[in-house]
Amino acid sequence: MKIQIVLFDGLGELVSFAPFEVLKRAIEEGAPFTVDLISSEPKLEITTSFGVRLKLNDFLRMDNRPDLLIVPGGGWNHKSEHGARKQAKLGTLTKLISEMHNEGTIVAGVCTGGMLLAASGILNGRKATMHDLAQNELIEYGAELLSYRVVDQGDIITARGVTSGIDLGLWITERFASAKIAAAVENRMEYERRGVVWS
Repeated sequence: MKIQIVLFDGLGELVSFAPFEVLKRAIEEGAPFTVDLISSEPKLEITTSFGVRLKLNDFLRMDNRPDLLIVPGGGWNHKSEHGARKQAKLGTLTKLISEMHNEGTIVAGVCTGGMLLAASGILNGRKATMHDLAQNELIEYGAELLSYRVVDQGDIITARGVTSGIDLGLWITERFASAKIAAAVENRMEYERRGVVWS
């Protein structure tokens, strides 16, 4: 399974790297994944919300469409200069999210990355979860809000808040690899899963 985590200027560090580390550790335990960090646009350096500069090897595009796309949040709730809210206004990333979903890519949003799924139109009439501070806006986009840690509707998955990226990574591992591998990763990371996965 080809998994990509799309990064953009102003993203949150933990919402991006938590699922990345979980999924990389799942590969070490035998999960049939490839996991890559890629840019949201054809530039190969981005700066995170706290100023970390990252060099990437590729960018999001239809001719390299993943089986599963993870969209992190960051910058939405405090309306920062860069981040998810700016990406929603620009529209390029949300258009790609919609196109990839229409072509069969499973799309997962972590924290306010789910707002980019909403802005792309794919959450209209669908169930989703969201960070507490953005829940009203999620509803305005036509999503049905559920108060669970992770909400999985098959082709769309949302994870609630900043640290829920760990739980998302473990759920993806359990669903697409095995519960045994997910448990091994959870044990290795000395983490105990929180909340409920609705599916």
